[in-house]
Amino acid sequence: MKDAEIDAALEHVARAAHPLPPTLLKSIVDAIGPTLAPVRPLPPDWVLAGGVLVLGVAVALLGAARLGFGGFAALDLPARVAVFGALAVLGGLVAARMVAEWIPGSRRRITSATLLALVSVVLLAVFGLLFRDYRTDHFVSAGVGCLSTGVLYAVPAGFLGAWWLRRGWAVSPVSAGLVTGALGGLAGLTLLELQCANFQAFHILVWHALVVPVSAAAGGLLGWALQPQTLRPGGRDSRGN
Repeated sequence: MKDAEIDAALEHVARAAHPLPPTLLKSIVDAIGPTLAPVRPLPPDWVLAGGVLVLGVAVALLGAARLGFGGFAALDLPARVAVFGALAVLGGLVAARMVAEWIPGSRRRITSATLLALVSVVLLAVFGLLFRDYRTDHFVSAGVGCLSTGVLYAVPAGFLGAWWLRRGWAVSPVSAGLVTGALGGLAGLTLLELQCANFQAFHILVWHALVVPVSAAAGGLLGWALQPQTLRPGGRDSRGN
């Protein structure tokens, strides 16, 4: 079939279509009219990202106020600048990515999974350069305690960040959950760096650094569980297709 024939067929269908009765159109307008209201625009992206970051820092500080600031006190000034400077920069990147996940159509220069990998590599590099005590005293018992504490505080930080962005819409629940978990994990890790005075290298490289990927995995799993069945790989639509 040629292009001209296709155009002619479409024009024929358009002419053959029956216009909707005015009474039907009026009933539709009357039905949806009362529900229409002006929409308050979202704040700028930097405000949203800043709010997410502030909530995460607040959770870390509240946790440290309860558990103590022993780690912060034991660090020298250069180590404080390196550790918390890296956490601040990475937190800003993750918060910006989280905002992008909640605003459909946002520009995405990097995927959430790639950002998570970048965050993990940077943290390992910073910790590996700063901490040189290679003893492994109470490696498992102390480590599991720190990991559990970090993940425990990552939960409220992640949920508060999602609450802050509640007026947005996460098109990809798994990707949004992943980056939300990573943000919460950074809050939990910040708490550990403020509280934990165990500066053995393997303790920090393993148990502290694990807080971020474990929290991100939990967030991604939650996003997968909450997404519509039809969006899951191999899922079926409402007709069973």
